[in-house]
Amino acid sequence: MHFEIHLRGKKKHHYLAHSVRDGEKVKKVRKYLGADLSEEELEKVKGKAEQEIHRKIHEKKITRVATVKKPQEFIKTGVESLDKLFFQGIPKGNSVIIAGGPGTGKTILTLQIANYSCLQGKKCLYISFEESEQRLKEHMEGFGWKPEELEAKGLLHIKRFDPFSLSRTIEGLLAKARGELMIDVGIEELLPKGFKPDLIMLDSISALSAAFIAGSDTYRIYIEQLFRFFEKIGATSFLISETEDAPKKLSDSGVEEFLADGVVIMYYLKQGNNRERAIEVLKMRGAKHAEKIVAMQITENGIVIYPEQEIFGSVEG
Repeated sequence: MHFEIHLRGKKKHHYLAHSVRDGEKVKKVRKYLGADLSEEELEKVKGKAEQEIHRKIHEKKITRVATVKKPQEFIKTGVESLDKLFFQGIPKGNSVIIAGGPGTGKTILTLQIANYSCLQGKKCLYISFEESEQRLKEHMEGFGWKPEELEAKGLLHIKRFDPFSLSRTIEGLLAKARGELMIDVGIEELLPKGFKPDLIMLDSISALSAAFIAGSDTYRIYIEQLFRFFEKIGATSFLISETEDAPKKLSDSGVEEFLADGVVIMYYLKQGNNRERAIEVLKMRGAKHAEKIVAMQITENGIVIYPEQEIFGSVEG
């Protein structure tokens, strides 16, 4: 926040004199005024300028320029009842980890969010380190979604990468850089040329981390830069993490959950001979959310959540 003082006409020498902050500018002021003023005369001019400023402040004749904070924007997932757990929604630009064991529905959830977002006119990038582009499209088509049409409109882009090839490249670049990895090295190549996504789905950070040399700091450095890059381009990101120990353990390295703004956990709970699916919003920075584990199902139309349905299985936190 700052103040602009508008002085016109004969008052301009007052403004100039008031701007003198050290002896180096004295000669410039004297030259501009066309007079060889003494130090005492300069102080008088400066004093008059200060009086003028105080008078304008008192009379409220100054222009106050304030930085207005931009209202927080939120996005919806489009998943029935899940958005109710977020109340307002997910803050735009947040990075969210989707954690859970095999078969909990993590890939379906991210594909469902991508499909809904594309239908709202947003651009979505789905980065896969495991399943092929065709297989992921078949998943979507199985729920009645139309990935080919979304691609044709330039809204959806599904791309598979070899995590081992990527990790070797990063480790080589890191060694050459002597520990300094530029944010655009090995990361921007994940983005299709000319495609600026509003949402990014990464499936999965578990497959990516497994491709790096065990015990090295390379993956930690890379994943930190990756989170920063997503933040830099303003994309809301969803990163899948394979873990059967949630909520005790959310990722292999343990660093992702600290970098992420939000964590959603998906469960496949066992109670006797029965199993049931559930979902929980563990944290979401910048947004209020329901603090409970709720029931969910994978239906022919995708994931459906039942916020009021009782969970019979147990979750150890």
